[in-house]
Amino acid sequence: MARTSGEVRQKKKLNSYYDFSLLFLIIFLVGLGLVMIYSTSSFNAERRYNGDSAYFLKKQLLSAVLGVFAMIVVSKMDYHLLLKKLPVIKIRPVTALYFLCILLQVGVLLFGSEINGAKRWLRFGPLSIQPSELSKIAVILFTAYIVNLSPRIISKFTGFLRVCLFVFPLILLVLVENLSTALVMGIIMVGICFVASRKKGYFFACLGGALGVVVAAIIAEPYRLNRVKIWLDVESNKDGYQILQGLYAIASGGLFGKGLGQSMQKLGFIPEAHNDMIFAVICEELGIFGAVAILLIFTLLIWRIFIIAISAPNLFGGLVATGVMMHIAAQVIINVAVVSNSIPSTGIPLPFISYGGTSILFLLVEMGIVLSISNQIKYERS
Repeated sequence: MARTSGEVRQKKKLNSYYDFSLLFLIIFLVGLGLVMIYSTSSFNAERRYNGDSAYFLKKQLLSAVLGVFAMIVVSKMDYHLLLKKLPVIKIRPVTALYFLCILLQVGVLLFGSEINGAKRWLRFGPLSIQPSELSKIAVILFTAYIVNLSPRIISKFTGFLRVCLFVFPLILLVLVENLSTALVMGIIMVGICFVASRKKGYFFACLGGALGVVVAAIIAEPYRLNRVKIWLDVESNKDGYQILQGLYAIASGGLFGKGLGQSMQKLGFIPEAHNDMIFAVICEELGIFGAVAILLIFTLLIWRIFIIAISAPNLFGGLVATGVMMHIAAQVIINVAVVSNSIPSTGIPLPFISYGGTSILFLLVEMGIVLSISNQIKYERS
């Protein structure tokens, strides 16, 4: 007797998916970042820290190891727990994280430590954290949560304004001291809403208003306005030294580069070459070929996150993955554009590669959430 289609389906077992290709790409980029941080920082570290050429590498390695461990743990947790109320305080973790980040950003404004002219860090004894990195995760999760509560309203302009009303307080607190990070957070929020909305027209109408906010923020701070002037005339402006040296590094690398560790511009010509300007040294040491290869790896990473977003088991998971995708894409594009002087200078690190303990730690936690979403995807196997 022939089996019915229903009986055949019952024989099939649903299996959990785990995106090992995404995990491999993440580990590769973290490893590459550690290699490039040592290459770019060893000279200055040896001079500044009693001959310890691996000073910055060891600090980044510690944060990377903690981050990878946190990523694996988070990836094996059910991301739906973010939406379930905590037993004692009766508040959802996604909401608790949002309000925690608001408190941390207020703390930065009141008690923050100033480093290189920027007040963006909080110190807890020997440790210092940059709360804006955690705030990016909060914006991703909270925006996805708000849209998930009533997805139909986002198709209307008034619905979009309601989302902005909830998310903007955190973005505005970051904007006070950090325009570039606030811009990335704004891109994340709008990107999630754009994907969730059935009607796209009003987003383009809002673009003019967003540009107006950015222009106002630039005019309000003299140092931001000065960066625009440098960008317009980098060769003649005395403050354009760092960008100019970065362009020299890119130009001198040629097609295949000078070789790993052979950069000249990192020897004091590019200040803090292991930070936001690390892509310029990559171009110098690995050449255009190496730089393009790294950008292709980032493209593959974004593609894998996109696949997870469209395959997510529910709307919340898809929107969270979309927010992470927007975050990575925005930071890569802005960082490369700044290094190549395509846009005015701003402090956005290259994900996984630039030096920054808080950045790599929370970025890996973010990747853990995406892997958790992938782990909830079910597929049939006979």
